[in-house]
Amino acid sequence: MDPTPLQIIGALLFAIAILHTFSASLFMRLAKQYPAHAGLWKLFAEVEFVFGFWACILIVFIALAAIGTEQGPYLAVTQYLEHCSFTEPLFVLAIMTVAASKPVLLFASAIVQIVSRLLPLPRAMSFYFTLLAVVPLLSSFITEPAAMALAAMILKEAYYRKGISARLMYATLGVLFVNVSIGGTLTSFAAPPVLMVAQTWQWNSWFMFTNIGWRSALAVFVNALVVSLIFRKALLKIEVQEHNLHNGVPTLVIGLHLALLFLIVYFGHHPQVFIPILLLFLAFARAYPRFQDRLLLRESLMVSCFLAGLVALGGQQAWWLQPLLTSMDATSVYYGTLILTAFTDNAAITYLASLVPGLSDEFKYSLVTGAITGGGLTVIANAPNPAGMAILQKHFKDGKVTPLGLLAAAALPTLMTAVAFRFL
Repeated sequence: MDPTPLQIIGALLFAIAILHTFSASLFMRLAKQYPAHAGLWKLFAEVEFVFGFWACILIVFIALAAIGTEQGPYLAVTQYLEHCSFTEPLFVLAIMTVAASKPVLLFASAIVQIVSRLLPLPRAMSFYFTLLAVVPLLSSFITEPAAMALAAMILKEAYYRKGISARLMYATLGVLFVNVSIGGTLTSFAAPPVLMVAQTWQWNSWFMFTNIGWRSALAVFVNALVVSLIFRKALLKIEVQEHNLHNGVPTLVIGLHLALLFLIVYFGHHPQVFIPILLLFLAFARAYPRFQDRLLLRESLMVSCFLAGLVALGGQQAWWLQPLLTSMDATSVYYGTLILTAFTDNAAITYLASLVPGLSDEFKYSLVTGAITGGGLTVIANAPNPAGMAILQKHFKDGKVTPLGLLAAAALPTLMTAVAFRFL
C-alpha cells in the first residue's frame, strides 16, 4: 500500500464518520443543553446525515489541496464528483418517496390484511406473523424504508400501545429489523446494501431471487413463526383490530401510483428518466393532497444524503480495502462482514467492496449475505432501522431502546438467517 495524502485523509474521515455514528446520544444532550442551536445538534445526531457531512469535509480538503496547482480548486472538485456515480442515491430518493406514499401503503396494508385472514392460525397470531413476515418481503417491491415504516406503524397501533411486555417488544423489534434487512433481497433495487453493488456486479432481480432471495424468504418466515410461537400465550390475550391506516383513495389513484413506482424501478439506472417521473409524482401529490399523507421527503433525502456521502468518501478507500478483502476467503468474509455490520451501515460495507476488482462470485455472495444478515443487530446496521426505532421506541421504558437489549433480541433471528445463507 502506497497511499496518497488525499487517500489517507479520506480514510481518516471515513473512520471519523463511523465513530460519529456512535455519538448520537452526545449530540442529543448538546441539543438539550443549548436549545438555541438544538436544530443543528439534532441534525448531527442523525445517522443518515453523518456520511454526507464528512463527505463535504473531504470535498473541502480536495479544494484546499488544489490551491496553487494548474488544475485549481474548481476543476479538482468537479472532476472528482463527476467520477463518482450518484445514480443509486438519486434512485433511493425517488423510489422511497413514491413507495412510502399513502396509496402505495394502502395497497400494501390491504395485502397484509388479506394474507392474515387466510392463515390457519388464531387471528391474534396470524396478524402478528403477517406483519413480521409478509411486510418485510414486501420491502423487495416498496423498498425497505417504506416497509419498515408500514410495519412499525401497524405494530404500534395493534400491539405496542396495548402495554405488551418488554420482552415481547424487544423480540418483535429484533425480528422486524433482521427480517427487513434480508426481506428486501428478492429484487435488486430495494435493499440499500444490494443496490450499492447491483449495477457494478450486474446483479439483476432474477439473479437476486434465485441466489439470495429464496433463502431470505425462508429465513423471514422461520423468524416470524418462531417468535409467534414463543409468545403465543401473550399474543392470544391481545384483541387485534385491523388498523385502517388509509381510506378514501380511489382505485385509479392507487393504480397510478403503482404505475409510477414501476416506471421508476424499470428506469432505475437512468436518472435522466426517473427524476422527471418523480417530479410528475410530486406534481400530482400537490394537485390532490386529499389522497396523500405527509410525504416522506425528509426521510428520503436523509437516506439519499447518507448513500451519496458513502459514494464520495468511498472513492478514497480502495487502497486499504482491496488488500484487506483479498486476504480473506469466502467463509471468513461472511462472518467478518456480519460482525462489522453491527458497527457501521451494511450499505457502506458493500459499496466499498464494489470498488475492489476481481472478486469471485462466491466471495461476493458471502460478503453481501453477511452484510444483510447482521442488519438487525444495531440501529445503525441498516439504513431503515432508525425509521422503525423512531416510531416504536417511545413505548419502551424511559422511551429508549437499549443497544444490548436490541442485540440480544436480534441474536436468534440473526443466527437462523446465517444458517439459511451458509448451509442451504
